[in-house]
Amino acid sequence: MSSKLANNVNSLGFSKPESETRVVVAMSGGVDSSVCAAMLARQGYDVIGVTLQLYDHGAAIKKAKACCAGQDIYDAKRVAEMMDFPHYVLDYESNFKEQVIEDFADTYLKGSTPIPCVRCNQTVKFKDLLEVAKDLGADCMATGHYIKRVDGPNGAELHRGFDGGKDQSYFLFATTHAQLDFLRFPLGGMEKSETRRLAVELGLNVASKPDSQDICFVPTGKYTDVIEKLRPNAAVPGDIVHMDGRVLGQHRGIMYYTIGQRRGLGLPDGSGLDPLFVVSIDAETNHVIVGPREALLRSKIWLTDINWLGDGGFGAELDGQAVNVKIRSTRPPVPATFRLIGNEMVVELAEPDMGISPGQACVFYATDKSAARTLGGGWITRTD
Repeated sequence: MSSKLANNVNSLGFSKPESETRVVVAMSGGVDSSVCAAMLARQGYDVIGVTLQLYDHGAAIKKAKACCAGQDIYDAKRVAEMMDFPHYVLDYESNFKEQVIEDFADTYLKGSTPIPCVRCNQTVKFKDLLEVAKDLGADCMATGHYIKRVDGPNGAELHRGFDGGKDQSYFLFATTHAQLDFLRFPLGGMEKSETRRLAVELGLNVASKPDSQDICFVPTGKYTDVIEKLRPNAAVPGDIVHMDGRVLGQHRGIMYYTIGQRRGLGLPDGSGLDPLFVVSIDAETNHVIVGPREALLRSKIWLTDINWLGDGGFGAELDGQAVNVKIRSTRPPVPATFRLIGNEMVVELAEPDMGISPGQACVFYATDKSAARTLGGGWITRTD
């Protein structure tokens, strides 16, 4: 039995021996979830590994950077066998297709840009799989995400991962209080290099396996291939319109364009126009609106389906409160303020930013000494 903390609580926060603490580990077959499961098994926890088959493994097995299909299922099984804990594979293809892939296609057809990883965590992994874990009698469910769960004065809090380059708080903003109570993230305080070293130390077959890419179900790397297959008649040509109202050309279908795009607009050469960017997409009129780079700047962001993980409620009392926000997964948080405009809570950026697209997430972070704390977030519906 491993050493206990001073208050006789094990590393997962339970006041009982590791051998009596059942942990269901979500195993994608990658190095992170494999190390998470193997590390907990070595510490003496009662580990059960569960892998979800999410899409056709016949196609995905040919893709080196996929997850939750084909070779990855086999890799997860090998880790479980080596560390001597049970492992189950559950077929969730229909759930994943309905809740993630179909939503992915429909969001693009509405002129927005989806984040399927958030939808997957929000529905299949942290909803469906979490219920499976409870049915298996687990005390908690652990994942290999780089994010921290901290027991605060008002309950469990979500904090950014120690490894800033791998922090996954942006993709987990929709985690609810109830889910957070049941979840554990053993890798949250580690760097990715440490995880790799531990995989080698444990002798895991996935130690040198490359990281999975974000959109796991896009075999060719082209998201439009998925949309064309699911919605074969959805690409309706329309006008490319300048902000001043001029019709400059024709587009192939709004699903082929994203906010901030410059290349591939298909406008005639030699028009004498300055470089143009997609500044907005109007699904109702089937227009792709273009303009100069500075037209991408936005300062107010309207949100929907807000998940609040801060103390208290999310309402009018937050009007005027300073906050840091992340509007793209690859960018650091920036200063902003909550503003109540009419009956809607809006995020106002301290400095205008560009390339903000409806369908993406705006994630909130604290601004005080606990700036690593994730306060939740919402889905962007429009900007000013």
